[in-house]
Amino acid sequence: MLSEQTGKRALFYEVITVTGDVRGAGTDANVFVTLFGEFGITPKIHLTSKSCTAFERSETDVFRVKTNNVGQIRKIRIEHDNTGLNAGWFLDRVIVTDMNRPHLRFYFPCNNWLSKEDGDGLYVRDLIGSLDPMDVPKINKYVVRVFTGDISGSGTDADVFINIFGEKGDTGVRKLDNDKDNFEKGAEDKFTLDAPNLGRLRKINIGHNNKGGSAGWFLVIIEDIVNKCMYQFPVGCWFALDEDDGKIQRDVLVGGTEATGIVYNVVVVTGDIRGAGTNSKIHIILHGSKGLKNSGKIFLEGGEFECARTDLFNVEIAALLSPLSRVTIGHDNCGVSSGWFCEKVRLNEGDGLIERELYKMLSLRQRRLKKSPWSLWIWTSDIKNAGTDATIYFQIYGDKGKSDEMKLDNNSDNFEAGQTDKFMIELPDLGIFYKLRIWHEKRNPFSGWHLNKVTLLKTLTKEKYSFNCGRWLDINEDDNEIVRELPAEGSLVTEVMPVMKYRVMVYTGMVSGSGDRVLYNCINTADEFFIEAVTLKQVRRVRIGHDGKGGSSGWYLAKVIVREEGQPESEAVEFPCYRWLDKNEDDGQIVRELVPAGESPMLKSDYHISMKMGDIPGASSDSKFFIKLYGEKAESGKEPLLVSDNDLGNYFERGRVVEFTLDMMDIGKSGWFLASVQITVPVQGRQYMFPLINYEVSVVTGDVRAAGTNAKVFMQIYGETGKTELIILANRSNNFERGATDIFKREAADVGKIYKIRIGHDGTGIGDGWFLESVTLKRLTMKAKEPDKNNKKKKKSDEEEEEETKVEEVMDVYMFVAHRWLARDEGDKELVVELIPDGESDLEENTYEVRVLTGNVSGAGTDANVFLSIYGIERGDTGERQLKRSNNFNKFEKGQVDVFTIKAIDLGELKKLRIRHDNSGASPSWFLERVEIVDLKESTTYYFPCQRWLAVEEDDGQIVRELVPVDEAFVKKDSENDGQSLATLGLEQKAKSTTYTVKVKTGDKKNAGTDANVFIALYGSKDDTGIVSLKASKINKNKFEHGKVDEFTVESVDIGDLKKIKIGHDNKGNSTGWFLEWVEIDAPSLGQCLRFPCGRWLDKSEDDGAIERIIFPAELQTTEYTPFYTSDIFGAGTDADVFIVLYGTDGICTQQKSLCLNKREQRMYFERNSVNQFIVELEDVGDIIEKIRIGHNGEGLNSGWHLDRVAIRRLLPNGKGSETVIFPCERRLAKSEDDSEIIRGMVSSDIFTGKLVKDGTLKQTEEEIEDPLEGNIILRISVFTGDIYGAGTDANVFLNIYGDLGDTGERKLSKSETNFNKFERGQEDTFTIEAVDLGILYKIKIRHDNSMSRPDWFLEKVEILDETTEESFTFLCERWLSKKKEDKKIGRTLYEQVWLRFQAGFLMTTPLFLAVIPYHVTVTTGTEYDSSTDSRVFIIIMGPGKAQTERLWLDLSEEKDEFADGSVEKFSVWGLDVGEIKKVEILYEVTVVTGDIESGGTDASIFMMVFGSNGNTEEMQLDKNGDRFERGQEDRFIMEIADIAPLRKMRIRTDGKGARPHWYLERIILRNLTNQEVAMFTYGEWLSKVKNAKGSLECEMPAIIDDEQMMEDTTYTLQVKTSDAGGAGTDANVSLILFGENGHSRTLALKESNKSNKLERNHMDEFSFSDMLSLEESACKVQIWHNNKGIAPGWHLEYIDVTDSAMDKTFRFQCDRWLAKDEDDGQLIRELACANNDILELKERTIYEIVTVTRKLGHSKEFLMENSTKKRRFEKGATDTFQFSSKNVSAIAAICIGHCSKDEKKSSAKADVFWHVQEIVIIEMELCNKYFFRCNVKIPLHYKRRDYKVFECAKVIESFASKARSLVPVKYETIVVTGFEKGAGTDAKVSITIFGVNGDSGKRVLKHKFRNLFERGKTSRFYLETLDMGELKKVRIEHDNSGLGPGWLVERVEITNTATGVTTIFPCGKWLDENRGDGLIWRELFPRY
Repeated sequence: MLSEQTGKRALFYEVITVTGDVRGAGTDANVFVTLFGEFGITPKIHLTSKSCTAFERSETDVFRVKTNNVGQIRKIRIEHDNTGLNAGWFLDRVIVTDMNRPHLRFYFPCNNWLSKEDGDGLYVRDLIGSLDPMDVPKINKYVVRVFTGDISGSGTDADVFINIFGEKGDTGVRKLDNDKDNFEKGAEDKFTLDAPNLGRLRKINIGHNNKGGSAGWFLVIIEDIVNKCMYQFPVGCWFALDEDDGKIQRDVLVGGTEATGIVYNVVVVTGDIRGAGTNSKIHIILHGSKGLKNSGKIFLEGGEFECARTDLFNVEIAALLSPLSRVTIGHDNCGVSSGWFCEKVRLNEGDGLIERELYKMLSLRQRRLKKSPWSLWIWTSDIKNAGTDATIYFQIYGDKGKSDEMKLDNNSDNFEAGQTDKFMIELPDLGIFYKLRIWHEKRNPFSGWHLNKVTLLKTLTKEKYSFNCGRWLDINEDDNEIVRELPAEGSLVTEVMPVMKYRVMVYTGMVSGSGDRVLYNCINTADEFFIEAVTLKQVRRVRIGHDGKGGSSGWYLAKVIVREEGQPESEAVEFPCYRWLDKNEDDGQIVRELVPAGESPMLKSDYHISMKMGDIPGASSDSKFFIKLYGEKAESGKEPLLVSDNDLGNYFERGRVVEFTLDMMDIGKSGWFLASVQITVPVQGRQYMFPLINYEVSVVTGDVRAAGTNAKVFMQIYGETGKTELIILANRSNNFERGATDIFKREAADVGKIYKIRIGHDGTGIGDGWFLESVTLKRLTMKAKEPDKNNKKKKKSDEEEEEETKVEEVMDVYMFVAHRWLARDEGDKELVVELIPDGESDLEENTYEVRVLTGNVSGAGTDANVFLSIYGIERGDTGERQLKRSNNFNKFEKGQVDVFTIKAIDLGELKKLRIRHDNSGASPSWFLERVEIVDLKESTTYYFPCQRWLAVEEDDGQIVRELVPVDEAFVKKDSENDGQSLATLGLEQKAKSTTYTVKVKTGDKKNAGTDANVFIALYGSKDDTGIVSLKASKINKNKFEHGKVDEFTVESVDIGDLKKIKIGHDNKGNSTGWFLEWVEIDAPSLGQCLRFPCGRWLDKSEDDGAIERIIFPAELQTTEYTPFYTSDIFGAGTDADVFIVLYGTDGICTQQKSLCLNKREQRMYFERNSVNQFIVELEDVGDIIEKIRIGHNGEGLNSGWHLDRVAIRRLLPNGKGSETVIFPCERRLAKSEDDSEIIRGMVSSDIFTGKLVKDGTLKQTEEEIEDPLEGNIILRISVFTGDIYGAGTDANVFLNIYGDLGDTGERKLSKSETNFNKFERGQEDTFTIEAVDLGILYKIKIRHDNSMSRPDWFLEKVEILDETTEESFTFLCERWLSKKKEDKKIGRTLYEQVWLRFQAGFLMTTPLFLAVIPYHVTVTTGTEYDSSTDSRVFIIIMGPGKAQTERLWLDLSEEKDEFADGSVEKFSVWGLDVGEIKKVEILYEVTVVTGDIESGGTDASIFMMVFGSNGNTEEMQLDKNGDRFERGQEDRFIMEIADIAPLRKMRIRTDGKGARPHWYLERIILRNLTNQEVAMFTYGEWLSKVKNAKGSLECEMPAIIDDEQMMEDTTYTLQVKTSDAGGAGTDANVSLILFGENGHSRTLALKESNKSNKLERNHMDEFSFSDMLSLEESACKVQIWHNNKGIAPGWHLEYIDVTDSAMDKTFRFQCDRWLAKDEDDGQLIRELACANNDILELKERTIYEIVTVTRKLGHSKEFLMENSTKKRRFEKGATDTFQFSSKNVSAIAAICIGHCSKDEKKSSAKADVFWHVQEIVIIEMELCNKYFFRCNVKIPLHYKRRDYKVFECAKVIESFASKARSLVPVKYETIVVTGFEKGAGTDAKVSITIFGVNGDSGKRVLKHKFRNLFERGKTSRFYLETLDMGELKKVRIEHDNSGLGPGWLVERVEITNTATGVTTIFPCGKWLDENRGDGLIWRELFPRY
């Protein structure tokens, strides 16, 4: 684990090269180094230097490189590219230091040339290193002998290269060259290579570059002698482009042949820019995981490499390198045009064939990694005509599985007589091989083949298998077979399996073929066949089928009998089928798998496959498709996809979805979904929310006249754990004929033990009557096998017994005997019957008498067909039954009682019923009073009240209702009070039912809407709603239109948790196709809202042709909230929209709820002298309803309303009664009457309670409210309009007043008591409002409707007087309410001033403990097609261990409905602090106090920066948020501020913009929420260009902590010396910033000098700045610049002296540089280090203070280390401090810790003695740098001082003095890469700011004269000089949005510190464009490590 974690970190390495002291030792070439370590290999690193003396003779060059951590370095490879005038280099040595562990310094001696002309001619060397500079490792010598063949043209003049690979690495590519004429015909050439010890050699890579006159070369043998070892590499191949296979480079294994194992497809794309192509020779190196393995240099032959070209190559290498970590690509720099622009390189491993293997995504790489290379030899016999032209196939079987079928392409010269053909294949781990199946498929006269044998050899381990054959594969020879099975032989095979013959008897039908083994040679008319195969032992299954060709291909197969030849007939195995193999019969399958008699194949697995064809041109196909499935247990064969389940005309057409079912044995878990193929296994429950099982249903139709039926037959199964859905029994055959037995296989829910079924038909068709004889059900269940009772062994433990409990598969068989008619004109005329299993005696049929009472209201009767389902608590339901035969001829008439009889299996106690009608007939609307059901067996009557319409045009538009039974007492109460009947039982019904609000979104696609009739069914864990028609949309009159959302109401009783829905349509109407986007179902009573995404067509001509879909909820889009409760409300006389709000105690209230659903109901209800009942669901406000607010919107013809009273009734908690609360009103709610109010508040007066007592009667009680709220109070409201121009308004003004006991609701301020023309300039208008007691008022919301000609309004304030208590409340505004002015808002929320001060005081005195911290999340959506989502997104932040946040939801703002393509969204979320994500910021509560003076508030943007002793924050904006920074207001923020405490000062500025730019800042208070420390920053002055005496928009305030000011006030005097150089003076405006220990100053403009003409040549100018805050002990640097304006802006600055009057110190900043565009380096900004810091010289010795912390876990009681006799050290939990003097060791990298006894003798103590050291801190006292060593280990007591533990430094805190000393000028090379997309370049002015640990560069403009910068795909380079910023933390890059095309795509920014050579990369990949992405034109980029 340590190596893995360490290997992922990026490290700095210091590389020192020492060039030798010999003549010509230096080099001008580019030098590269590669580090090889225990964790991997780094990429090749370029050692760059800006020094002109780099790599010169006797020079030592130091480089700092940043790369991946490779652990301890084993060797390095150093090389150069042999370019430049003097490329040769004599390297003395290389020293490499790990900068994180400086004690690890590796020395690599070389003392050799890297030169083509000097030494041995090598310019690449591998060097072995050591930690000891005196220990020189030995280099091995490898002698390479090359033998060139002795045939014509075998020699070569090309350059030959070799790379030797061993266990410990490789030599790198070496050129084989010496003074001789090498590689001539028949010659032996000898070479010596120096290289580190490679261990045992494995392979070589050898080749040539195809240059010279004779490039062809024939290599025979290579001998490699290493440490007296010899390795042979026999090859025997041409290395020539025009010979053999055309290769000039090969991998050769030791002692073997060429390794052609792994094929990589390499795609090289050359860029589309001018001159991009090359004539050079391109090579590539593939690197494996962590770089530990590589392919060696591979030349890419045959490529064009021209501009905008893509070249393809197949590269074969011996070793498997996957996963690849990187590739190296380059060229030899030869040719006329050698420069090359490489766009990209893409690699993949694949064959590019028409057959693909798809894996689950997680196992893709694992499956590939398991394959190993094998060599396959095939010997064709040496007899006449033994060869074949056919394509050969084979398959290998092992004890761990079998391989795929593999194809061997037959080229013209393969499989010839007497020939041996060799192939390279890849096989997974199959275990020990036991047989091979080999065949071909051609039957023509020239396809016959005589196979001698087959041999397999594993390339890496040399495992070998032989498969002897010696027989014909020919239809005209031997036994006429073209398939052979060959047993495996060899040393690994313990037993060679025999080859057996099997006799196969096929009963019925001639068969043309069986797919895998063709049955064409019938012995006789009994259809007997013989198959030869390696012994199968016991035959378990048979797969048989045909190819579906021919005029009459359908086949009814009875059975197959298989017997091994030589065995008696009794050993034959029978495989029954008795099913069609026909596309047009049964289930349409033409291939079946059969199991032995006694097992049922229909109960095995079905696999459902959905294939989606791509929606791109040319995506369709007319080819035949097959699929092969791989499971955990086994794998299938190649299954043809022939017959579609969804009956599409053309299966594989563009954009269509085709579904298939495969009937086969269970192969284990294989459900998967990958891009466009979905496979689900219902048997294993892989798709559904609950598992499905297979049922085999056998239906026997009676053998009587006209017994068959053409109707649609259905069935439902009931069991102890539930019921199945309705199962349709139909297939492609003509079923249910007289005397026939029809067998069906159906998947349905596992319902446990079956106790009944319901079967019937729909009565359609010509001959619909059906005589059902019987039904048989079969299914498989898993049961525990009972232990053997006769086993008398010793009793085992419970755990052992559990382990030995075996589960076996058992078939359950249920027989249901019917022997009856299901017909309208036979028997009892019923079409549905319920059957119980044969032998079940405890279940009986019961008879239920159903009485249906139709209401006595106008139009109550119906002509529609009515259907009823009755549900019991114990035994399921009756299913839906049509109510046909009534006691009345004309049933369901007004006021009528209809009686029906229903027979069903006894249901036990009834719990609900579902009743509906089909909306047919002339008058389908129906008002149902109630249903009474009499259980004749138990003589019990159940009452189901309804009292509602079942009508599309009435009530809520529903034509289906679910009713629950109520006690008889409630029904009797209703009958006694007939006039009040509507007002009682609806609440009981509602309380037991669930109301679902269904929202349906139709897609936003062309023709997405539908005119068909849409229905829905909700499925829960307990039950379902049945089919519910979605008739009446609440939102749209024309429902299901393009892009619309429709809302419906569905009610149901106790269906459990919602699991899925079924939605569809009847395909009727003009435009029936429908694209359904999603369905959302909200259940307020459950507090849950579920989203069911669909995004598919319900259209017979689109997608898969389905018009019904089953949809499951998206878990991430499910929301939960507080459930609502139900109550009824009575009221009385208006056409307006009436609404109500209920209030509980403590001001808890419901949302405002309208009592009418639509305008039709508004007209129906609230008539004069009427009582109206409404059942509504509202939030729970507690046990007591103290008051209500009721009102209307004043609209409609007769909106005036006299309200007598409101009664609210709700059920008691136990449901045995109800409570009614009365709210009297007796007032008008009308604009023109009474007080013109249309909203009233009312308090409760009486409570009526009705309880059901034990004797079944209803007891009613009445009680008065104790201590009720005060009635209506009078609030007098004074509205003050401001006294400025245009302040008055003609618009309508609305006000809502909030108190701690509730609110008034929004009231219109219509009649002013003081002025006829209200809200005029400088006017006070008074209004009176009546309201129920609101408690203490704390805020108001006031707005206007922006109507009339002058709507703009300047509101001064609002004062409210409570006339009851005479309390007054003031709400200041001083803002415009206008859409044209200020922030363009016409509504304001105003807080009462006393309330604000109270709130602020509370927060200042009460600690606020937060268990969570904020996280800032930026989500960038990709720009690829269909990247967007409208799903609800969340993030989980995880830390070490199991620490993680909960789901943090990233909810978009209201105006955004999706994460759009290319968008960037920012969120701030609060979550648990998980630790590892560094909490580098502290939470502060920021309180901003605006002065209480006239116009003190502002609209300007406000920015804050905080400074502390440990740094400063960036500038942060304080959000205005509409109502902040107002006069006399205290605004609070919770902000993250970097951990920079103790705080020193704060800088505040405004941008001076907005309608009110002036701001009076009183003070700002910061409270640290972690330690509650408070810092006060006081100002008490204007920030304004007008009202501030200095015209300043910026201020600095010192922190005051515990009454102590943290920074002193001072005056800074600056003396600026301009040098005496020609033209040194400047006319530009100069500014500077001072940097010190306590941060930096504001920008100081050098304007007022002691000289009239300032900054002239050789002048000293003095500037004074008073009222400054002192930077304390030391000023470290100055940043100075000018604006380059004026006639002569160039300036040569000599130095600056800064005097701090408070400290009485002067600091000098030396410059001696130009700040000019045309001088020096052209920079206008300089950073100057303080020259005072150079005076401090470090002494040789220093004092170190050591602090040790001992953990509270244990200590030694016997051996304590003592500092003195009086004071004990290292006590438990103690912190001890020591000081001692030592040599200054500079930066401390590690320490050694140990402890021993005083006398250094062994301890005699028995127990282990240890010291648990927690932490050690070392402080270097001279510069005060702190080094932290986190130990946290137990150090045992030793008796020798040399026994110790080593700890590396974990953290360093560098002091300010140390940082100041290290500030030196550094040049930073800045490279900006522009993206390659269209329009990526910019014409705008670009600026950059670089931030490091030592500060920032300031804003620098990036520009060059006469150059077109930042163009598409281009790289722009700049050099910026600044003081060393240390490690770079981020950059800010921006532009000013100027020019014709300002939009800019930044790919990345690379910044190189030229002093250290360290390059930091800042990736971006985003647009800086106001019209793209997130619209920003600046980015902050962070480094990629």
